[in-house]
Amino acid sequence: MVNERDFALFTDLYELTMCASYFDNSINGIATFDLFIRQLPENRSYFIAAGMEDALNYLKKLKFTDDHIKFLKSKNIFKGDFLGYLKNFKFTGDVFAMPEGTVFFPNEPVLSVTAPIMEAQLAETFLLNTINLQTTIATKASRVVYAAKQRPVVDFSLRRTQGTDAGMKAARASYIAGCAGTSNVLAGMKHGIPIYGTMAHSFVMAFEKEEKSFEAYSGTFPDSSTFLVDTYDTLKGVGKAAVIAKKLEMNDHRLKAIRLDSGNLASLSKSARKILDKNGLDYVQVFASGSLDEYKVEELLEKGAMIGSFGVGTAMGVSKDAPYSDVVYKLVELSDHGKLLPTMKLSKDKVTYPGKKQVYRVADKDGNYQEDILCLRDEKIKGIPLLQKVMEKGKVMGKIPSLEEIRKNAMHNLSKLPDKYKKLENAAKYSVEVSQGLQELTSKLNKILKEKL
Repeated sequence: MVNERDFALFTDLYELTMCASYFDNSINGIATFDLFIRQLPENRSYFIAAGMEDALNYLKKLKFTDDHIKFLKSKNIFKGDFLGYLKNFKFTGDVFAMPEGTVFFPNEPVLSVTAPIMEAQLAETFLLNTINLQTTIATKASRVVYAAKQRPVVDFSLRRTQGTDAGMKAARASYIAGCAGTSNVLAGMKHGIPIYGTMAHSFVMAFEKEEKSFEAYSGTFPDSSTFLVDTYDTLKGVGKAAVIAKKLEMNDHRLKAIRLDSGNLASLSKSARKILDKNGLDYVQVFASGSLDEYKVEELLEKGAMIGSFGVGTAMGVSKDAPYSDVVYKLVELSDHGKLLPTMKLSKDKVTYPGKKQVYRVADKDGNYQEDILCLRDEKIKGIPLLQKVMEKGKVMGKIPSLEEIRKNAMHNLSKLPDKYKKLENAAKYSVEVSQGLQELTSKLNKILKEKL
């Protein structure tokens, strides 16, 4: 993982070269940038906001060290006076953001930065990187959790996420989205996420007989063992697990679960359940894993699979079917000697809305979400404002929510999003209306800009 002290250089070179030219030309008006996602990936109907805590910590601590300045100087790209500016650099701006765990939709700013343009510009790469990854994974994980229909889902993705940083962020984002826990022990220590584990096939194969591996493992963990039963013959493995479970009972211990990791999981889970129940082991859970995603989980349950919980790895931890979100960071307003100048992009298919904004959420009498309204920040709209001021003059406002509070917020948001928007395929499209004030400003500025072409 990148050391926090080096985050100032965790940026694209052009962020620095643009700032060097701003510096040369004495351009450092107050700029506002909106971070939003242009469009939904296929089979997505919403996003779960994640990564805000990392974003705030980054802005709060952003600093160029002597080593950073020395490295940049060695490239012979930047002038000495600009490097002097970087040496004393700190973020002094304001930030509005949706709380982590908030459900949001395309073109809604999930974060808005207002600061001297060099400060706001330099933040772009890190903010895009951290919010893109964590929002993408949280959204994917929320779909898996939804498909599991209140059965626990455990994040098993660590070994296939793209590096240590992604592994940690995937565990956190998955937990925010409703996963019961993770196999990632470091995430358990750093974030307080419940940790889960079973055994590998190698453990079973290390013993002369399958039942000996079960005896050995349960001898070490008499009340928390999950036996992996599909190394050789799955149903014979379940039978052997049942025998060991009865022996544990004689010593006032209980087998926690058996794990199915391959084969026809729907059929095998039903047969396994019958074997366990026949032996009076109704308390032993059937845990399933093995290349699962939300579609497979949904299909298994539709087939009546007798599975009590799921371990979901690669497909969730890398968001296999949609591994990134079309997240962007666009200039929407700039001051010129105290005069505010809303800005917008006119590129085909990439037009942006100008001005500082707010998003209001309209709900019915039961609190269920009906529609959102994207508007200018100073417009008065009925509804709940989603963007909150979280940083002022470079200082974080209030206390950053705990992970449990963020998770609770996500669960509340998802519970208020009607099921028609959460379907895995062919979900309804959520309404995001653009206010009259924002439409008028957009039309006016569009006309002005085109006249200048």
